[in-house]
Amino acid sequence: MFAIIKTGGKQYKVSEGKNLKVEKLKGKKGDKVEFDQVLLTSKDKSVKLGKPILKSAKVTTTIENQAKAKKVTGVKFKAKKRYKRTFGHRQRYTEVKINKITV
Repeated sequence: MFAIIKTGGKQYKVSEGKNLKVEKLKGKKGDKVEFDQVLLTSKDKSVKLGKPILKSAKVTTTIENQAKAKKVTGVKFKAKKRYKRTFGHRQRYTEVKINKITV
């Protein structure tokens, strides 16, 4: 069984027992989080498709980790002006474990 959920402006394919990294969510390690924006569920050969969201479906998860991703560096540069700046960014994310998909 799997489901397609929407969170943080992105869509993810999830299945029970798997871990998933999503945009930063509020909460601490061990907290329960429910995703109610489920776009599609599939079990065996039956598929339920929302228009655009399934009203009765939910995905229950547990927060495993709150962390930052690896640093990404960027450069600002202007030709012939002796201007060059480098900068770095570390995106925050939340790692969740998928506990249950209810249809």
